[in-house]
Amino acid sequence: MDVTQSGNDISKKLLTEQENIIKKELHERLMQLLDVSRLEAVSETEARQQIAKICNEILYENPRPINLSSREKIIKQINDEVMGLGPLETLLEDPTISDILINSYNNIFVERFGKLDRVPMQFNDDQHLLNTIDKIVSGVGRRVDESSPMVDARLKDGSRVNAIIPPLALDGPSMSIRRFTVDKLTAEQLVHFGSMTQAMSDVLNAVVMGKLNVLVSGGTGSGKTTLLNILSGYIPADERIITIEDSAELQLQQPHIVRLETRPANLEGRGEVTQRDLVKNSLRMRPDRIVVGEVRGAEAMDMLTAMNTGHEGSLTTLHANSARDALSRLENMVCMAGFDVPVKNIRTQIASAIDIVVQLERQEDGRRRIVSITEINGMEGDVITMSEIFGFQRQGRSEDGQILGQYRASGVIPGFHETLAKKGIVLPFELFGVDNNMDIL
Repeated sequence: MDVTQSGNDISKKLLTEQENIIKKELHERLMQLLDVSRLEAVSETEARQQIAKICNEILYENPRPINLSSREKIIKQINDEVMGLGPLETLLEDPTISDILINSYNNIFVERFGKLDRVPMQFNDDQHLLNTIDKIVSGVGRRVDESSPMVDARLKDGSRVNAIIPPLALDGPSMSIRRFTVDKLTAEQLVHFGSMTQAMSDVLNAVVMGKLNVLVSGGTGSGKTTLLNILSGYIPADERIITIEDSAELQLQQPHIVRLETRPANLEGRGEVTQRDLVKNSLRMRPDRIVVGEVRGAEAMDMLTAMNTGHEGSLTTLHANSARDALSRLENMVCMAGFDVPVKNIRTQIASAIDIVVQLERQEDGRRRIVSITEINGMEGDVITMSEIFGFQRQGRSEDGQILGQYRASGVIPGFHETLAKKGIVLPFELFGVDNNMDIL
């Protein structure tokens, strides 16, 4: 399905002015007759059937000048209002949409295939959007109000939600939804899409199997969580995995997994559970692997300590524009958390804890690529030394705007090659040779 077709499908689901008037009248009458508490006792399918039945009875008693197609559209939208998330339901049904960005109640954009487009959907007003936000966040035990105007939550399907309301949002409530992918991407697909080469995939597989500590770095929307899901899929099924996230979105399939999620403070300002609390607690849970969805604060120090004290094979992500920037961000997180530790000691901790940095980038053509895989070698004086194993070299853009370039192996045999070999994981030297390049057309 292409972008144009998806846009046309959305337009077909919009109501005309006359249909909107009928919908409003029908919705008001429905709420007078409907016992909402009874709907909670039945399945969503049955509840939607009951709502449709009542709507048809109302229209039978008070006929309106609409055809069968219009009637079905109106009843579906009313069902979406009562049982779902109103105008969002139509967008959530479109599998080509990866992000839904609501700037205000009447200004909605979506991302498809890396490109942003405005859609004709809208909410009735700010209050309508605010009610929808409240329905989402209350469903996962969170709240949003003037005293707590920012919130992270998730939808039932696992999609990640961030909402911010006045007084912080000057033009009314705003919400961003990062869609949950039902069909998990595989390493083979990333190779097929040109996001990495087979050699890079083989090395990452070996790195995770060999229990090296991996930091996935990249900008917003670069594919960090997607790659983290793929990497975690290489963890053997007989290992105990603890995942720690602000909003749970990892899709690990192993049988021995414990999923932990942070909790905000309540109305009295008590009960908050941070990622740092969860990381510290996870160390008492006998983990074989710790997977942190995104490190962003004081938990960085606890994560580094865990990696340096026998908890090998840990995986995490953070926001940074390069592998070097990623290490600097980790250093800043530890410093800003108030730990009275000399900078050189922090860098020594980082160099000892992190084995590999995988750098991702969402490029101008909308494609997401692994642009470098870098090994952390150690310290020279006060500087952390690094060696790039694989990199993407840009060579320009095609006439249709596609990024042209090549993946190149640096020709350096990484230090972890011997470490993995001792564990029975032998990587051919050819994987790291300059002859194993792939042109990205």
